Amino acid sequence: MYIDSLRKSNTMTRYCAVATVVFTFLVMPFSALAEDQESIAALRKMGKAFATIAEEASPAVVGLRAERTATQDSPTYHNWPFDEDLFDFWFRRPSPRERSPQRRYREQPVTAMGSGFIISPDGYILTNNHMVGDAEKVEIELTDGRKFGAKIIGTDPDSDVAVVKIDAEDLPYLELGDSDALEVGEWVLAIGNPLGLSHTVTAGIVSAKGRSVGLAQIENFIQTDAAINRGNSGGPLINLDGKVVGINTAIVGATGNIGIGFAIPIKMAMHAYKQLREGKSVERGFIGVQFRQLTPELAASLGLAEETKGVTVESVVADSPAEKAGLKPYDVIVEFEGAPVEQSNEFVNRVSMLEPGTRIKLVALRDGKRKTFDVKLGTRPPSEELSGGRPTDVFEELGFSVDNLTRDMAEQLGYEGQSGVLVTEVDPRSQAAEVGLAPGVLIREVNRREVSNVKEFREAIDKAKEKGSALLLAQRDRSTFLALLRFPED
Repeated sequence: MYIDSLRKSNTMTRYCAVATVVFTFLVMPFSALAEDQESIAALRKMGKAFATIAEEASPAVVGLRAERTATQDSPTYHNWPFDEDLFDFWFRRPSPRERSPQRRYREQPVTAMGSGFIISPDGYILTNNHMVGDAEKVEIELTDGRKFGAKIIGTDPDSDVAVVKIDAEDLPYLELGDSDALEVGEWVLAIGNPLGLSHTVTAGIVSAKGRSVGLAQIENFIQTDAAINRGNSGGPLINLDGKVVGINTAIVGATGNIGIGFAIPIKMAMHAYKQLREGKSVERGFIGVQFRQLTPELAASLGLAEETKGVTVESVVADSPAEKAGLKPYDVIVEFEGAPVEQSNEFVNRVSMLEPGTRIKLVALRDGKRKTFDVKLGTRPPSEELSGGRPTDVFEELGFSVDNLTRDMAEQLGYEGQSGVLVTEVDPRSQAAEVGLAPGVLIREVNRREVSNVKEFREAIDKAKEKGSALLLAQRDRSTFLALLRFPED
């Protein structure tokens, strides 16, 4: 009897075990399926949110067409394919000596296609300065197919913001969000006209904030992986509330989107917009110091802890707010209005967003000790004056203009470790073009005198005028060449 009872018990145990296994195999798929259904439902909900935002925002996004007249030259060369090695002719960039002085010039219209967005029902539109800054004609197209000629209200090259207006009423417009409250990892949508494809919507996240990439004088870019391509410039970056948090401005990658795009924070854009709409030039706060990011090595050389954050004052502009407040070279600015200073571009942005005449408090380390400065901000001069004065007369006399070589531009153009000034514009009908100067060429010396910034270049050119000519040591890519320019006789 005991044995029978034991057998029955074992049988029951086996049945329970089998039942448990069967139950597990039966229940698990349904549980997993339920989880999948929940995930799919969440994705559908997110997709629906994107669709709603796009539907509501798209009517206020416009296509922009800007036209200007450009002078292009058609050079002829002394050497033809039959006179030299075919490989060299087709693939080697001609040296300045190979350029013929006989050049043909023609004027032709150049068209840029981009985007913008309406921010008021009476037709004010935000876009990029690089889209319309030199335009002679701007045309706006709405989603309903209507086209309008637009008036350029104002542009701000320093922040790459521009305002245009069309004559229309009761237009759909976008509300503005808080770009300061935007968080890394937050979902955003980009709407624009990439490659002429009207009202394309892409989604991504905020990859980073406070980026400085050397595209404008005042930078505080939002980085996003929402697909942005050529033609998106000037279009809105929108948060999940359907509000604009940025103006899509630039991409990394010569041919198109690689997941790194940049947008101007809407707070910065509105600072320019409010002044441009009133017909004013954009005024920004100004302290009057040349400075650099404090690195661990620089901190150690100043007797500070290597982990110290801030910006180091390199020089103080004469009669500037900084000089009046008592700031000196080697001071390390660590606080601005009670908030820590960690990045140099962040420091510039915070100052430039304040109105001239504003009183602010700075805390700086001098000989390792904290010192507070009361500074009344001045008005930020034009960027060309900050770099030593843009030699506009050099363009008129010799046919080209230059700017300081920034670290970012040096990396992009392969001039790391070099010093000089960068050619930014060349009149194709000038002697500068004849001797081989072109945008992107680095000028390292003027009459055997090294130049490291626009101010030194200006001084060297003024001295060269006395001799009547300027011999430039220039560099293109990895090759150097001499360019002799003669000043016109008075």
